[in-house]
Amino acid sequence: MPAGSSDPASIYYALLHEPQGADPDLLRSFLQEQLKLAGELPDSLPDDLGGLPHWIETNARHVAASYRDYLRARHAGESRKFFSNKAHALYFLQHVAPTKLVDGAWLYSAVSHANDWRYRDLIRTYLEELGDGEPALNHVVLYRKLLADHDCAPTEMLAQEHYVQGATQLALGHLGDEYLPELLGYNLGYEQLPLHLLITAFELNELGIDPYYFTLHVTIDNASTGHAHKAVKTVLDLIPTDESRPDFIARMRNGYRLNELGKGTKAVIAAFDLEQEVVAMLERKRSFGQHMHSDYCRLDGKTVNEWLAKPGQCRAFLAALESKGWIKRNQDPANSRFWQMIDGPGAVMFGVFSGYEMQLLRDWIAGDWLDAGAAKDASPFRSGFRNRPRANAIATAPASQTVISPARLIDLLSPAHHCTPEGLSATRVYARQLAEGSLAL
Repeated sequence: MPAGSSDPASIYYALLHEPQGADPDLLRSFLQEQLKLAGELPDSLPDDLGGLPHWIETNARHVAASYRDYLRARHAGESRKFFSNKAHALYFLQHVAPTKLVDGAWLYSAVSHANDWRYRDLIRTYLEELGDGEPALNHVVLYRKLLADHDCAPTEMLAQEHYVQGATQLALGHLGDEYLPELLGYNLGYEQLPLHLLITAFELNELGIDPYYFTLHVTIDNASTGHAHKAVKTVLDLIPTDESRPDFIARMRNGYRLNELGKGTKAVIAAFDLEQEVVAMLERKRSFGQHMHSDYCRLDGKTVNEWLAKPGQCRAFLAALESKGWIKRNQDPANSRFWQMIDGPGAVMFGVFSGYEMQLLRDWIAGDWLDAGAAKDASPFRSGFRNRPRANAIATAPASQTVISPARLIDLLSPAHHCTPEGLSATRVYARQLAEGSLAL
């Protein structure tokens, strides 16, 4: 990572891996850059902040009505709105991972204000993002498990635009006292229930991917008593009443607009092109496989090693595999010799491709056959993941029997540590002491 770099990915990894060594001036510079961009955008907040409760209720009703329309369309036989196939869904999970793996990070600074009642809802929101220390409810643990279950965690650096939101959340979390108005505005925007969350959860379930990480947010972000409600309450509690009020509100509104920066859910979904992703994946793996194949097999006059020797040949290589019958498009992939070589424990190339890469190849080969088969599947309205793991059935680090210093306790609750066994244990200690009123910070 370049020292002193303010690009989103560098900020992101610095605050996740070495937060104590991060340069505060660099974080300020990054946030100011983002806030300048946000300042050029419109927002939908009411002019009178006293109207915020009505505003979130109106938004919730609009989202509910739009989701009802979506379900009616699906009942009427319309196809999925977001994901064309399972590979598309895994692509989405992979490319939003930098944001999801720091869920709640913007609220981190609030845990140092346990003695100020105005911060209590921010703290409770953060602790709920952390699952109160229970791994079955900790959002980052849940998302890591989701990526691991489908072997689709990013293995290489994504484009910078995918780190903007995560870096913003981390920077706000570490400079929250200095950027309190922006933090409150960001929290207000992030905790509103978006339509895309509901549709995502529905279609992931339909494709055999556990949607619990997403459905959990549907419930805890509700506008009645959940995080959306707490976000409004905290804004109203913390807005000053003196001459600094107008500037505070202006900064808060700009913080709200930070939610629009980077590559959001809809843009990530729209960016997926199956064949392009297959070719790009093969190009990334090309350098690892260009000397690994025997030379007895030739396709259009070239050995496999020759096909992989130079960049830019993978699309033509796929076409050669197809023209020679090694890949039979729009059929069950099991009919393709190439698939037989990579799928199953007896396959000669077993383990070469990750779960995500296998899904890309499978869906690309299957094509129309997959679409036809999907039409015969069970109803998408049937939940495939009703049984959730019990929090106390998952191994956790035992609560520490030694006294944790306040500074160490706060450090373990940071985005860099809270999903570790030690962090989960510290979160349980903090949550318990907060409820007992015994925190001494």
